[in-house]
Amino acid sequence: MAAKNEVAPPIEEEKKSGGKLKWILVAVLLVLLGGGGFAAYWFLMGPGASSPEQTAQEQEQREPGADPQQKMTPEIITLPAFIVNLADPLGRRFLRLTLDVEVVSKEAAGELNRLDSRVRDAIILLLSSKTYTDLASMESKITLKNEIVDRLNQIVGTARVSNVYFTEFVIQ
Repeated sequence: MAAKNEVAPPIEEEKKSGGKLKWILVAVLLVLLGGGGFAAYWFLMGPGASSPEQTAQEQEQREPGADPQQKMTPEIITLPAFIVNLADPLGRRFLRLTLDVEVVSKEAAGELNRLDSRVRDAIILLLSSKTYTDLASMESKITLKNEIVDRLNQIVGTARVSNVYFTEFVIQ
């Protein structure tokens, strides 16, 4: 019976150490984040930073005589679809390609439209020289885009065609 009357000694709960450590770490982290934010503000928005208006004025000063309306604005011209047989041995595959051509100015766009027959001929010859395996991968499509830009720049003038965008690319 003595065992029933004995009360077990109370278990003392140990205090978790690290309460102070946790608060110290939080304080250090906040100081570091605040310092980083202040440094970013100081370097980006501080007294040495220039506003967009100042940047535009500086650029105009570097380009004397350049009227903002005379600056070259890119133009995009959509060419009619190209349907060509690929250079496969059996001749059963064909490519349907629609593309947009980005030129550097309206003057270059007019030149591209004026030379439409030469442009289409060059692109058709380039496309019909390709096989299915030449056009199957993503890298080969990027290479084809670069080749088209090079051919068009040979016809229209150096560095007047800046990019080509495929809007339709179907191989059957």
